[in-house]
Amino acid sequence: MTSTSAAAAARATVHGYPRQGPNRELKKAIEGYWKGRVDADALHATAAELRRARWQQLAEAGVHEVPTGDFSYYDHVLDTSVMVGAIPARHREAMAADRSPSSRLLPHSPLRSSGGTPMRRGCPIDGYFAMARGTQDVAPLEMTKWFDTNYHYLVPELGPDTVFAADSSQQVAELTEALGLGLAARPVLVGPVTYLLLAKPAPGVAAGFDPLTLLDRLLPVYAEVLGDLRAAGADWVQLDEPALVQDRSPAVLNAAARAYRDLGALPDRPRLLVASYFDRLGEALPVLAKAPVEGLALDFTGAAAGNLEDLAAVGGLPGKRLVAGVVDGRNVWLNPLEKSLATLGTLLGLAGRVDVSSSCSLLHVPLDAAVERDIDPQIARWLAFARQKTAEIVTLARGLSQGTGAIAAELAANRAALASRAGSALTHDPAVRARAAAVTDADGRRSQPYAERAAAQRAHLGLPLLPTTTIGSFPQTAELRTARADLRAGRIGTAGYEERIAAEIREVLGFQEKAGIDVLVHGEPERNDMVQYFAERLTGYLATRHGWVQSYGTRYVRPPVLAGDISRPEPMTVRWTTYAQSLTDRPVKGMLTGPVTMLAWSFVRDDQPLGETARQVALALRDEVNDLEAAGSSVIQVDEPALRETLPLRTAARAEYLAWATEAFRLTTAGVRPDTQIHTHMCYAEFGDVLQAIDDLDADVISLEAARSHMQAAELATVGYPREVGPGVYDIHSPRVPGVDEATALLRKGLDAIPAERLWVNPDCGLKTRGWPEVRAALENLVAAAREVRKSLPGAAS
Repeated sequence: MTSTSAAAAARATVHGYPRQGPNRELKKAIEGYWKGRVDADALHATAAELRRARWQQLAEAGVHEVPTGDFSYYDHVLDTSVMVGAIPARHREAMAADRSPSSRLLPHSPLRSSGGTPMRRGCPIDGYFAMARGTQDVAPLEMTKWFDTNYHYLVPELGPDTVFAADSSQQVAELTEALGLGLAARPVLVGPVTYLLLAKPAPGVAAGFDPLTLLDRLLPVYAEVLGDLRAAGADWVQLDEPALVQDRSPAVLNAAARAYRDLGALPDRPRLLVASYFDRLGEALPVLAKAPVEGLALDFTGAAAGNLEDLAAVGGLPGKRLVAGVVDGRNVWLNPLEKSLATLGTLLGLAGRVDVSSSCSLLHVPLDAAVERDIDPQIARWLAFARQKTAEIVTLARGLSQGTGAIAAELAANRAALASRAGSALTHDPAVRARAAAVTDADGRRSQPYAERAAAQRAHLGLPLLPTTTIGSFPQTAELRTARADLRAGRIGTAGYEERIAAEIREVLGFQEKAGIDVLVHGEPERNDMVQYFAERLTGYLATRHGWVQSYGTRYVRPPVLAGDISRPEPMTVRWTTYAQSLTDRPVKGMLTGPVTMLAWSFVRDDQPLGETARQVALALRDEVNDLEAAGSSVIQVDEPALRETLPLRTAARAEYLAWATEAFRLTTAGVRPDTQIHTHMCYAEFGDVLQAIDDLDADVISLEAARSHMQAAELATVGYPREVGPGVYDIHSPRVPGVDEATALLRKGLDAIPAERLWVNPDCGLKTRGWPEVRAALENLVAAAREVRKSLPGAAS
């Protein structure tokens, strides 16, 4: 490739960057603030230093334009709600009571709007956290997944009476910080159309209200924010519209056209870069290509690779800037540089200028692969975390501008690493592949239909109506984490650690029996994470020590890396489950993470179809399920919270995904006896797109989130779901403890749709992140609510 005048100006940039810091400093500061150990000034100082360090790191790596506004104390969609004044009434009281200047999210000297009037000085931080987490008296905003990623956002609550009001103080302050460091900076905002499409009707709003009808009310607020950013020195502002990569109606496309027609017509504004990612834009591409904006940022990786063909079909972006996302921002494998350069070369003829970026924010990957000292150096060559992806982007921009000769050494090293991975014995295990190839349809079918199994299970288990249980994990206390760290550091031996685990199981079992819970769990004290624990015991997986990725708020996880063919050398959960069952006469659930979730919450292989990998994982888990049953487990839960989350964004791709996903679950669970009860668990209650797939799983009991979504889980019943359901009555993502009356009301609402003989009572999710005092109180209230409602049911036993 030779340099061209168009390529000579190619710049490197990213959409966003990990927030937490190299040692999760932000998490520690925020949680310290919640516990009263860190004051607001210290929290703000930590956040400011993290912002400065990440911008300077990007600039020193060769990034020409750093993003601002992507940093957040909790969630960038919540920040957008604050920016546009969409604060529920129940949270405004907390904000009104919090008048201390140091409590603001970004305390700065007074700012001026583009019109010269004083701007509000940011959101009170306690009110902000009340929106995110709730308080004992105030419920939080609902939380759900950001498209098909593992990141959670806070769902805006809107209604016909919503009054928007601009508060750009946080966005202006961060831009001012970056410009003060002498950096070229581009504020990144959630776009107005995506913001409204992500929103839900506020509680009490009549059914059928469409938040998108508020667009004309919202656009003047965005116009004011853009004016403020322009006055503060913004040359470009990025407006993220990932919701437009989904199948959208003509009404939504018309709304997008109107939004960018109006914003593009503003007389004094920064240049606008409209960004999409996670899939191809499809029918939205010509809408945005024709809009009066100065640039588009498009994803050209994975399912979004079709954007290249689509862009050519609409005649490209003559005279406009194209930010080409050719480095995958969601996975951890090194970029095939020569392939990316070929894509970039094609794009040169389709836009006025082409810059190089990640496909989306690098928020979704860990910070630095170089600190992973425990990974085989040969395998480490295959990995690229945020810092390595930044280097790839910079290399590609240099190659695009100066020609391949300028990056010859990098290209040679890249070719060698790719060849090493392709030929590795880790990625190809003949025995695993032969077993997967031999699977038949009968391997994925239970021996009896559900109705016959249900009768056998009721006779075998002898449970009351409205049986109570939990989802699996109990609080991971500081003592447990210390014991795990002490074992890794050699300060205690295996025997000492295992006695600590056994003691924790005894405590968890004792509490559950005393509280009156019907089906118990052992609490999972030995597990660091519901995916990582299994990944560490399966061949083909790699675990990191520092590969933290934000899940929500201050919750960070270390997704394992699915690098090769999968098998199970030995049982993974049987020992501790059997020990727990020996302590009680009540059934103790065996607890596993399902194959789809094992993939969804890992960094998966990109060198073979996901369905093939899922089948390998399912066969390994099948061995574990069969061993649990042989050891005496009558109830086995195989969690699949990611089944709905991983649903492809485009409808055309969903049938293929659901076929292999449901097959993998059945392959995991179908080998047990009819009287062994198979449970599964899913998060969030938006199941309309996968109701048939949930039935196809052929599980006996499903538990799911319902507390924050006000028992929307009852939609399963409206379509005639024939199996047992446990809609959650305790929101574990909030520190508040639901009272008996609250849990009773939710339970009665569930009974309106689900017959008592098929209704379970349980929390929304596992209790790992909660503290023991709130867990004790909440579960005792849950059991009391079940008993209260049970009294009114004919034939119920208490």
